[in-house]
Amino acid sequence: MIEGSHHTSPQKFAGSLNHAMISGPQGDAAQHYANNFGTPGFDDITKAYIEQRYEGYTVENQETWKVLFDRQMEFLQDNASQTYLSGAKIINLQRECVPPLVDINARLFPLTKWQSRAVPGYLPARAFFACLARREFPTTIVIRPKESIDYLPQPDIFHDIFGHVPLHADPIFADFLQTYGQAALTANDPVETERLSRLFWFTVEFGLIRESGRVKVYGSGLISSPGESRHSLSSDKVERRPFNLDHVCDTGFEIDHFQPIYYVLESFEQLRDAMNTYSQRLLAKARARAAA
Repeated sequence: MIEGSHHTSPQKFAGSLNHAMISGPQGDAAQHYANNFGTPGFDDITKAYIEQRYEGYTVENQETWKVLFDRQMEFLQDNASQTYLSGAKIINLQRECVPPLVDINARLFPLTKWQSRAVPGYLPARAFFACLARREFPTTIVIRPKESIDYLPQPDIFHDIFGHVPLHADPIFADFLQTYGQAALTANDPVETERLSRLFWFTVEFGLIRESGRVKVYGSGLISSPGESRHSLSSDKVERRPFNLDHVCDTGFEIDHFQPIYYVLESFEQLRDAMNTYSQRLLAKARARAAA
């Protein structure tokens, strides 16, 4: 299974890592609120957020971050989107320690108004979309145990901060992601919800982009995965298709193995503009339903 899926059982996640930073009354209350978000009385997504208790990170946690950072960044310097690499510098992503979210946000918010907000783990889809619509990224604050350094089915802070957040420093990608969240909140049709999940999968998680004549990685599932980032660029068993939003939304995916299909953007403007068009289509459908 891919590293960092936001669609994992919250009970399994919390139990498998058993981390004091996400357990206890605050974490339990936040998870309960997230699980019920969108039902009567549960309409303030900020109540799904928790504190990042930085003192909870152990020496082993910090060492795990360093090992992951060093191993992946060496490859990414030549194979990741320049937009990602520039964003990593802008937010001052460092190898020395797990990033304090307050430091990340101090650099990120003045640029694009995005923030990373600590959550206890899994967020159901509607709660996740609500965060994105507010330009807030729900960030898992635990880090994988050392014995699972190569593989973790649940989200962790390496996937979320190292993988996702550098792109939030880019205004074009930042606007795309908010528009995605807003559109997903309006999609009450299960078919449209499924199409939007495919769009997220093949772009935000597993997207490729062509820069200076070369295909490079930008999706967080690739950025944070040593194995699949290399597979996506070099395997002769992979199909790399030109990006087309409707084709992406029509393509199913499986989460328990490396992907056989990736979609290649020509620019992040292409992604933003396609999302804007798609969002307008969804809004028009919503207005038509309301008027019927």
